[in-house]
Amino acid sequence: MSGRSGPPLGFAEALDLPLSVDLRTAARAFGICPGTAYKLIRLNAFPCLVLRVGGRYRIPTAYLLRSLGIEERPVYAVPLEDDAAPADPYDNTDPRTSEKPA
Repeated sequence: MSGRSGPPLGFAEALDLPLSVDLRTAARAFGICPGTAYKLIRLNAFPCLVLRVGGRYRIPTAYLLRSLGIEERPVYAVPLEDDAAPADPYDNTDPRTSEKPA
């Protein structure tokens, strides 16, 4: 196998991964080609935990993200828009009862 299996994963794409990923996806996250990933596994030098399930390799996403320096998942992967922000719950002013200037 030569070359990468696609562009490196972006931050938002990494946060949308399932509980475990295949070796190609993990290799993409690290920015290496699948052949290099297989070689690192044979050398017991892959940067995170690798599970052998049947004849395939699976990488738990939590270990993958931790190896990439992503310790916690944010509540929102994308910033909220201003108009989507919730109203201030402590704002008790009612425009109908405000005083009118005399």
